[in-house]
Amino acid sequence: MSFHECPDPMPGDSAAVDAIEQVIVPRSKDLGGFDVRRALPARERQMVGPFIFWDQMGPALFDAGKGIDVRPHPHIGLATITYLFDGQIYHRDSLGSSQAINPGDVNWMTAGRGIVHSERTDPVWSAQKRPLFGIQSWIALPKGKEEDEPAFVHIGQSQLPIEEGEGVRARIIAGSMFGRTSPLQTASPTIYVDLAMTAGSTTTIPAEHEDRAVYVASGSVVIGACQFDAGQLVVLQGGVPVDVKAGSGAKVLILGGEPMDGPRNIWWNFVSSSRERLEQAKEDWRQRRFDTVPGDESDFIPLPGT
Repeated sequence: MSFHECPDPMPGDSAAVDAIEQVIVPRSKDLGGFDVRRALPARERQMVGPFIFWDQMGPALFDAGKGIDVRPHPHIGLATITYLFDGQIYHRDSLGSSQAINPGDVNWMTAGRGIVHSERTDPVWSAQKRPLFGIQSWIALPKGKEEDEPAFVHIGQSQLPIEEGEGVRARIIAGSMFGRTSPLQTASPTIYVDLAMTAGSTTTIPAEHEDRAVYVASGSVVIGACQFDAGQLVVLQGGVPVDVKAGSGAKVLILGGEPMDGPRNIWWNFVSSSRERLEQAKEDWRQRRFDTVPGDESDFIPLPGT
């Protein structure tokens, strides 16, 4: 059981009453010197907008010769976004994509009817101590796009618009905010923004996005009457602008968008509106009917339970 200290709102303090819908404290898992915090899906909530999976990786420092080594594995019915603050991950997939992702870059991989990918530390990097800190998220696809053709898009950090002012620097990863629009094409209305905030700075999250949440990656922020520290996901009330103040220097992510068209079923790396589709994906992976990653055909993660 987790506890989050937050004073009761004072009478008439509409900001404290109206700003916050829900607070989610992620589950933490040690993967062997490498912590992952999972905020979504949670018992309290499956999605924020189309975001159905939210993992914070690290911060971690790998010894020489070690790093990320995620063997080829499949996905269906979703898109993945990998976004780093520090370090590097090398992505390869069954479309033939081969791409290093560095801090501030965006990898958007549409699984659709099915894709296989691996995520590893480049051997050149693993020869010395290297950090890793970032977010990996899944985006549920609308029912009409769950079986789209798989695709991969990489957008370098220099291509993402930035808005700066009064101690706040916002990089627009997806969607539109603060008068700037990302070039990333999403499957449904999506907002994803990286905010770097100096101590005491304030920004207002506008109300036009139906689902919105704030994830504190580092530092602390104050929303309404409450302070939130690193590793907490704060789901905001809809329909009202919300002020976020940095209690200390903070790295904050805004996520959300239009709610998905119904709940989704999740099993392992598969997401679908249909349970039958999940069963088909299980059998397809068990029978090795997915495409393979060029140059990495023999290595793979077996279906759980087999």
